[in-house]
Amino acid sequence: MQTAQPLKGFECATEARSMQPVHAYEPDDPAPPKPEPIRDPDDVRSMRVLIADDAPFNVALLSRLLADWGFDDVRSTTDSSDVESLVESYRPDIIMLDLQMPAPDGFELTHRLRARETDTPVPILMLTADTTIETRRRALALGVSDFLSKPFDHEEVCLRASNLLRTRQLELRLAEQNAELEAFATRRTVALEEARIDMLRHLARVAEHRDDDTQQHNGRVARSAAALGEILGLAPDALELLQYAAELHDIGKVAIPDSILLKPGKLTPEEFDVMKTHTTAGAAMLADSASPHLQMAATIALSHHERWDGNGYPHGLSGRAIPVEARIVMVADVFDALTHERPYKDAMDVPDAITLMRDQTGSFFDPWVMAGFEHLDHEQAARG
Repeated sequence: MQTAQPLKGFECATEARSMQPVHAYEPDDPAPPKPEPIRDPDDVRSMRVLIADDAPFNVALLSRLLADWGFDDVRSTTDSSDVESLVESYRPDIIMLDLQMPAPDGFELTHRLRARETDTPVPILMLTADTTIETRRRALALGVSDFLSKPFDHEEVCLRASNLLRTRQLELRLAEQNAELEAFATRRTVALEEARIDMLRHLARVAEHRDDDTQQHNGRVARSAAALGEILGLAPDALELLQYAAELHDIGKVAIPDSILLKPGKLTPEEFDVMKTHTTAGAAMLADSASPHLQMAATIALSHHERWDGNGYPHGLSGRAIPVEARIVMVADVFDALTHERPYKDAMDVPDAITLMRDQTGSFFDPWVMAGFEHLDHEQAARG
């Protein structure tokens, strides 16, 4: 019958250690320093081992066997109540766990340890003299990886431990590779999303250039919206999203014909219906993104012309049914449009613009947002 061979880097037989080369030196020479062992990268003896058995003799025996086999990172306890804290602090690669211990016993500890695991499961080698099928089935159901029968066979201890440690080693490498792949995929996704956002911002500037020669409207609206959001008490992360997203509020205007967008006079009802489609066109351009920035931008593009009284477009939303970010951007957008020249209108003085907007509070504008608007630095907002 052929004898089982130990895994690479984990020699179980003591005879294997006696076959190290002997280096001769002269009697008068100082003794050469003991060389550090050079281990194969696959050597499992550098992995962490935790022994938990209430019998000090068993702990001492297993510790000595592991030391003889070259393990240099072994911890042990004879108190089962210490096992969970040791696992938490020591983070072993294998747990050699006695079944029959004072409470908590091996069954209870296995249940607790498996319930709290979030990473790659640590193999549990159950130490027991109970070889009944019922015991083994119960232990396996709880998550025990393998069994080691008492009294211990030295070679079996080595082989079972080495098998579990090699599996653990492979599982850790697989988890590391998966994490690297996920990180790479995340970086690629972020890079693609950033490229898409950059493209959309350039597209928004193209649309802006057609009816704002200075190409500053979107930026001014974004900064004013963020300043207004800060006055209203929005969280810092929401403010960052708001300023970024507000810059794309009019991106849908790229789909509006010049004959309508640049018309110097009043639009006909039919032309105004076309103009209103810039909201849905913009939302469509920004839709289906995993980016929080573009998700908010799509919401703003769609709803920044909805009115508090429900007479806005495109969906006639009213009150708090209008997303708060759209209500804020509407105020910033109207104020900037009033105080700057457009192909179809002259610029209005800041005080006159404020008065006009106050008169529309509760109809066009959310009263809560307008209360914050009163504290905005209007001159600074108009300058951008």
